[in-house]
Amino acid sequence: MDNKEKLENRERIKNAKWRQRFHIEPPDGWLNDPNGLSFYKGEYHVYFQYSPIAADGHTPRGWGHYHGSDLMHMTYDRAVMMPDIPEDSHGVYSGSAIENDGVLHIFYTGNVKMIGDYDYVKAGRGANVIHVTTTDGSKMSEKQVLLRNSDYPDFCSCHVRDPKVWKEGDIWKMVLGARTLDDEGCVLVYESDDLINWKYTGKVYKEGYGYMWECPDYFEIDGKGFLSTCPQGMPHYETKWQNLNQSGYFPVQGRLEDSVLGDFTEWDMGFDFYAPQTFLDPQGRRILIGWLGMDNKAYGNATTELGWQHCLTIPRVVTVAPNGKPRQQPIAEFDELKSNARRQSSGQTAEYPLPFELDGEPADSFSIFLDGKLELGFDKEKKLFTMKFTDEKYGCGRTVRNAEIDSVRNIRVIADMSSIEVYINDGETVMSTRIYPDNDSVKLKVNGFEAQVWDI
Repeated sequence: MDNKEKLENRERIKNAKWRQRFHIEPPDGWLNDPNGLSFYKGEYHVYFQYSPIAADGHTPRGWGHYHGSDLMHMTYDRAVMMPDIPEDSHGVYSGSAIENDGVLHIFYTGNVKMIGDYDYVKAGRGANVIHVTTTDGSKMSEKQVLLRNSDYPDFCSCHVRDPKVWKEGDIWKMVLGARTLDDEGCVLVYESDDLINWKYTGKVYKEGYGYMWECPDYFEIDGKGFLSTCPQGMPHYETKWQNLNQSGYFPVQGRLEDSVLGDFTEWDMGFDFYAPQTFLDPQGRRILIGWLGMDNKAYGNATTELGWQHCLTIPRVVTVAPNGKPRQQPIAEFDELKSNARRQSSGQTAEYPLPFELDGEPADSFSIFLDGKLELGFDKEKKLFTMKFTDEKYGCGRTVRNAEIDSVRNIRVIADMSSIEVYINDGETVMSTRIYPDNDSVKLKVNGFEAQVWDI
């Protein structure tokens, strides 16, 4: 495909059915993990895993880039990094960004898959920590390899990836997700004085949480520490760990390397959420963005046939509730998009153009139906919230997800052209999924409470 054809294809995709209005999507091809989330030189920067052109993700993987002064109004730039050195020959994989002395430093995993008779777990794969810098967020410096397989602890398999860097006092710290030779997921912790030379300082893990931990992220809110990560190889149950791979956080007490991790809690209980990353913005907000997708053959996305696949979540502000657990809510800038509020009574059916937001304060069991094909319901007696598709095409193979909740005080349902994000009890529980309605409007029926519906 020549450049003219690429531009024509992107223009067609811009106006395609199910194209989102306020979620970040790739201009074409495949998107997955958010990367390098940062605020630099007056703008927010959202990088993402990007396979150009191929919506199935089977072209070389690099970093796409959005930027803007407002996280709800971002502009696509270009693919700022693609595989072009031996140490990232099979992918510019996930990583992070942080500013130091006016320069944005980016760290990512360079993926190498060697040709030969390998299992690609204990041998045959290179996982290199690579460093670049930029002074405008777009043009990158030469790539510098900082860590190779031989630099990791002897107990590591070939699966070490996804560097996240932050600063504690005068020391730079970095976490890497890893799989041990004994098939145990863990996080490796490193320290540096100069962002170039890194020293291993310890391993963080908890027995029984899968064979690999991806996308680690450590942060503190109100003096409380949290380790976010994505365990692979977890068992599945009716009300937890329902997706192929999970994404959640452990409370951390004390120094990360020495901590005994608390109970694991999932960030999002829906069908489509993985690989979140957080950053601190100039307003002091801890902002989380996740991949509103899942690398899962059990269900798919109708946009694939139209030339692109996946999107990112609405940026969410993470705060700590009185019970000590994180909660998530859309950033305040999102509310500026809302207008034309209407009331919908219990038992009423009404049609609304996409996108929209539905809010309410149920006091008992309730249900919300979208086109009669997706039910969001709470059973107070069972203390169970359910997201259930009754139409295979509407959910593109998605079926049901459950969340145990004692009671529902309030609910926000935010629908874009092909996704919904459900925020329950001020974001203490969140559920996200893709949807594929036939039209650009949805028939809503609410039972059990009076709702308010906004245009977006």
